[in-house]
Amino acid sequence: MKIIGRIDEQNELQQYVESEAPEFIAVYGRRRVGKTFLIKEFFDNTFSFYATGLDKAETTKQLSNFNSALNKYGQIRYRTAKNWIESFEQLIHLLEHSKTKKRKVIFIDELPWLDTPRSGFITALEFFWNSWASSHPEILLIVCGSATSWMINHLVKNKGGLHNRVTRRMQIEPFTLCECETFLQHKKISMDRKSIVELYMIFGGIPFYLNMIEKKRSLPQNVDNLCFSKKGALKDEFSLLYASLFKNAVNHIKVIHALGKKTKGLTRSEISKASKMQGGGLTTVLEELEQCGFIRKYKPFEKRAKCALYQLVDFYTLFHLRYVKTHGANRNFWSSMTDNPQHRAWSGYAFEMVCLMHEYQIQQALGISGVLTETASWRSLETTPAAQIDLVINRNDNVVNLCEIKYAKELFTIDRKYANTLIEKKNAFIKETKTRKAVHLTMITTFGVTFNEHFNNIQSSVVMDDLFK
Repeated sequence: MKIIGRIDEQNELQQYVESEAPEFIAVYGRRRVGKTFLIKEFFDNTFSFYATGLDKAETTKQLSNFNSALNKYGQIRYRTAKNWIESFEQLIHLLEHSKTKKRKVIFIDELPWLDTPRSGFITALEFFWNSWASSHPEILLIVCGSATSWMINHLVKNKGGLHNRVTRRMQIEPFTLCECETFLQHKKISMDRKSIVELYMIFGGIPFYLNMIEKKRSLPQNVDNLCFSKKGALKDEFSLLYASLFKNAVNHIKVIHALGKKTKGLTRSEISKASKMQGGGLTTVLEELEQCGFIRKYKPFEKRAKCALYQLVDFYTLFHLRYVKTHGANRNFWSSMTDNPQHRAWSGYAFEMVCLMHEYQIQQALGISGVLTETASWRSLETTPAAQIDLVINRNDNVVNLCEIKYAKELFTIDRKYANTLIEKKNAFIKETKTRKAVHLTMITTFGVTFNEHFNNIQSSVVMDDLFK
């Protein structure tokens, strides 16, 4: 299967191949996001050496597995090393005797799994890079891992022998809507864009999940089959996902559950109260969840950093907490949910999340992709009920876009009541923030806004198709 999308990532990898210096590249990203597939396909599985760590295996088994890889690529048979220093000495010997005249690409996958307690793996990796690889311009070392926090803390932010040794880092993000559409087309799956958006609301842009979609089933049938059937492939994904990334996943799941109850996010103190965690332990958990892409940290409009909110943004996790956890035994649950009030409430919020994940596409549609911007949310402290703006785009060209996001089955119509609500929100925003910038009302909808007498208050409109660009 060829690489779908990932154009920027492929261009980046090609630059590293063409570099005339030794390169040490750290590749990381959420589990199931397609890191290994990208590297293997880009290099057509042609490596001077390739090995992968074993999940929850002790040091002796890791060394034995590494030895098997050495013997696969070498011209002689190496005995199983007693420690990691010896293993990397054998790797140096293998590479020095390689007949490859071009780039020597070494790919070590699931690197965090190799770092078992008291194994000395990091010290040996330091030895390999500092004493040999860094002085050989033909070396291209790629290390990969789903445990993003480990990759960042032990490699990128290493304060020991690997300090500043990683020459490049690549964070592999989930697919965009455009890439999801291309992926489904490649699989010969016929799906309209509204259905693709709903698919994204449930599974996000995770290639592993998308690859499980069967073309013979409708979208609701696929969701039931994967998440709600007795043997659904993703029925237990939630527990497996977090347990595979964090040594003590209990604390991470506590925070996830707390954030799952408040869609707009919680402050650190609110998370501490809900999870009964505090101090450095909570800081570490929040940092690790953010690094792995499960949560995001953001500031309300023009608020100080201490007012920052943490928000759960992993689509599959949100869907699991809301539905799979409580309705997992009902094999036809999602099919029965079509277009009922509960489904409409969920889809409204989920579409907001899809838009937040496609801020760049929204800015493109507004013609401001070249303008320096900051995005935030805003909630009134004076109006009752509190006026709230889904997405605020604070622009460097003296304009603020107040974005209202609406998920509708057809053209969205602004009636008199809603038009007054929008004007009240805008006026409250101007009054409370005391902004001197021009404030534009922007509608982000699935199919656009009906052109009537109330449309005149809207400065700009973005539609679902714009998110696919």
